[in-house]
Amino acid sequence: MKKFSLLLLFLAAISFSGSAQDAAVKADSSVKADNPNAPEMTFEKETHDYGTIKQGADGGCEFKFKNTGKEPLVISNARGSCGCTVPTWPKEPIMKGQTATIKVHYDTKRVGSFTKTVTIESNAKTNPRVLTIKGTVESTGEEAAEQGMPLKKTEGSPLEMRSK
Repeated sequence: MKKFSLLLLFLAAISFSGSAQDAAVKADSSVKADNPNAPEMTFEKETHDYGTIKQGADGGCEFKFKNTGKEPLVISNARGSCGCTVPTWPKEPIMKGQTATIKVHYDTKRVGSFTKTVTIESNAKTNPRVLTIKGTVESTGEEAAEQGMPLKKTEGSPLEMRSK
């Protein structure tokens, strides 16, 4: 009988904790309910394809977007998937109906195919957003000169660097 009472007590405790967790989840979801007036980022394009570009070419591109929501859009952060991809974003709020641009620069010193992403964090309804850049950097055959490879060192003098 004692075991049966303990079992009932254990089941009651589990049932109560499950109900408490359900209530907490419901309360949390009501706090995070969708805001019908929330800002929204509508991009002209979410992927930029450079195609094949030469090593050292301009690696800049732009992603234009519009705030199609009803409240001001604030971008809190934008980060590239690696150090070779650097985004620049507007720091001021983008009002309802306004357009803005996120600029991305890819370091084209690296030869070969690439696919990189930029993650945008904001107060938008869809958050975060991920933009993609891709392409192929073709070697110019002047890698050593562009990287400033040492030519020679004479005694007591600094390294002489090759220039373009």
